[in-house]
This record gives sequence, structure tokens and C-alpha cells, in this order.
Amino acid sequence: MRLYSTDLGIAREDSPGELSLLDLPFADLDTLLRGPGIEAAGAAPVTGRTPLDRVRVHAPVGRPGKVLIVGLNYRSHATEALEMIAAMGRGPLALPEEPNFQVVAGSAVIAPGADIVLPAVAATRVDYEGEVAAVIGRTATAVSAADAGQHLAGLTITNDVTARDIQRRAMSGDPTASIGVAKSFDTFKPLGPCLVTPDEFGEPLDLRLRTRVNGEPRQDDRTSSFIHRLPELISYLSHYLTLEPGDVICTGSPSGAGLFSDSFLRPGDVVEVEVEGIGTLRNQVAGA
Repeated sequence: MRLYSTDLGIAREDSPGELSLLDLPFADLDTLLRGPGIEAAGAAPVTGRTPLDRVRVHAPVGRPGKVLIVGLNYRSHATEALEMIAAMGRGPLALPEEPNFQVVAGSAVIAPGADIVLPAVAATRVDYEGEVAAVIGRTATAVSAADAGQHLAGLTITNDVTARDIQRRAMSGDPTASIGVAKSFDTFKPLGPCLVTPDEFGEPLDLRLRTRVNGEPRQDDRTSSFIHRLPELISYLSHYLTLEPGDVICTGSPSGAGLFSDSFLRPGDVVEVEVEGIGTLRNQVAGA
């Protein structure tokens, strides 16, 4: 299923470009996931149909309880990042044997089409990172990788926007800076456009991800190059904290982020993250 949170309620894309409006007592997918679960959308009666381009699409999960950011999970990105860290005199380092993650604020999530706002306190080195995002559908505590799929509601797209100056200060040991804060500014986690249920994908996951800024290709890789596959990520994270319905796991970004070419976001830029089988997440950048 392809499910949307819209201004008309929860909708299912039963044919390309056309939404079936569902008769559900929930305003959005957030409350559906925290109630009966994603399966209810498959059985719900249809109250009407409308073209997708005639509705306002919200983030699939507008206010996650938590957003978990997995770093260095594509080999291409891990290699370029470790080379940069080594150049800073902190290497040589190796590819991560275990997932590296940060917890960031759910309040950073915005909808497709909403503006990414450059914060006044950190406006000059704001970066994009296109990612596949996994949304939790059932509570998971210390689950095995073999059982992890039972706790997944579906996949969507995110842009892991980061204030690199704050991130670098944190990585250099500055006690006044935090990587979580660098990724938690309001508007720094665009999410969408839809939630696609796991039955639409195989495992291991093999989806092409591409990021463009103002139409220029910046990132292009496949999720088959994950260092840690999705079931392993869900299992690993669930041993550190309980994953709850609506929580979002950002599974990592490939090489090509602006940090490595000194190409940071500016007001007026348009960032598009396209993932095979899900769609395209598009957001414009605005000044504070």
C-alpha cells in the first residue's frame, strides 16, 4: 500500500496519481499507527476519490516520538567521511562494526513542499543528506533481526538536514555543541511524500536513491550498499531504547553531501530526494 496523510485525512493511492479517501476515525497516519495499526488502512472503506495533485500532502508521520539518525551506513559515504576525519588528524579509522546513531527531535519534521529554514544561529553551513526512512508500526524492545520486519510499518523518504558547523564543533569535543542539536533545528527533517508498506519491497532492500539540488545531481546510490541492513538496524536500536509506533529511523545517506564539495544550502535552493518505489521529496530553502 501507498498511504498519505492529507488535509482530507488518510488516503491510499490505489492507482497512480489518484487517492482513495479512507473511512477511518483518525486524522492522520500518526494516530492510526498508535491505534489499530497500518493494517486498518487496507481494510478501510473508501469514501471518495481525488487526484493526488488536488490535496495537500502532510508528512506521513507529522510528529514522531523520536527520530533516529544512523550515520555512515553507505560504504561510499563512510569512506569519504573517514578520509575527512583522518585529514583532521583523528584517524586512521575503520568502517563502523556497529551502527552509529543519534536521537534528534521529532519537532524537526516538516511536510513535502514546506520550507527548510536556515537558522539564524547557524545559517552558512547547512547541508542536505537524502535518505530512506523506516517508520515503526509496532512496539519493539530488544527484538531480533529475524523478527524486526514484524515491527515495520513502511518506508518513506527524508532529508537529514544538518548544521555542519555545529556538528564539527561537537565532533571536535566542544562541550557547548551537540550532533543531535545540529540535526534538530525546526524544519531540518523533511519527510514524505507517502508511506509505502513493506510488502512492496524485498529484503535485502535494493532501491536507488538520488538527491538533486536545483536540478543538479548530488547523490546517487542504492540501498543494497548499506553496511548495516534494515532488519539489523531495527534490532540494534531496539536494544538501546524501545521503538514505538510512529518512530522514524533515517537509514543513512550515500556520498555526495555538500560538506565534501563545500556546497551548502542557500535561500532559494530546491532539494529533491528521489527513491525508487517511493517517490520524490521536494523542499525549498528559505532564510530565517
